[in-house]
Amino acid sequence: MTPEPIRKMSRRGIVVEIVAFVGFALLAKYGMSLIFWRYAGPVSLLLTLALLTLYMRGRGLRWSAMGLIPLPGWKAKLMVLPKAGLTLLAFALVVALVTIVGPAIGLAFLAKESAGVADRWGAVAGSLPHFLLWIGIVWSAAAFGEEMFFRGYLITRLQALFPAGRVGAMLAVLLSALIFGYGHFYYQGWRGAFVTGGIGLAFGTMFLLFRRNLWPLILLHGVIDTLTFTAIFMRWK
Repeated sequence: MTPEPIRKMSRRGIVVEIVAFVGFALLAKYGMSLIFWRYAGPVSLLLTLALLTLYMRGRGLRWSAMGLIPLPGWKAKLMVLPKAGLTLLAFALVVALVTIVGPAIGLAFLAKESAGVADRWGAVAGSLPHFLLWIGIVWSAAAFGEEMFFRGYLITRLQALFPAGRVGAMLAVLLSALIFGYGHFYYQGWRGAFVTGGIGLAFGTMFLLFRRNLWPLILLHGVIDTLTFTAIFMRWK
């Protein structure tokens, strides 16, 4: 169910709003990348979320309307775990399709990781300060930040823009996934854009299946990225 302030807003207003915030996030990231490109994405996203939160307050909206729903009682909290498990299955399927099936059918560029990934995170290997810094970024800008913006905000807003029903929901998930994938292109290249775009499709679909509940996605996102950086820090192959 779309929150009342979102339903009352004109489609033109929603388009302007989405373009403004997505455009600001991308332009801020580009500007910051000229100064400190390794941290441009997280910093620009957190800045965008801060401005978006202020804007939402002005419109009488809270993040609970976009996925950060209350979880009253232990049952609701514990249900986050099996939902995160289901999301993990969707995540694994998408990653396998892109990185294994893709190269097998002739999409060779999907088999090679961009050099930008190693350049960005190479300092984490064996360095406790860098590892702890990125773990902090993982749980703030990635787990919470990316899920709040790309799933919670974008999908909710896009659903208000498109016609009601499954087609509108599918378009909202697809467009948010495309933007999510493009947001990772600057250092991960085409392979990374396809992988993260696919993850965006999986996470966005689960977000709607869970009736706009971001908590399973936030938990899984944070755990996956934490394990990834732990492997880099420990130099596990």
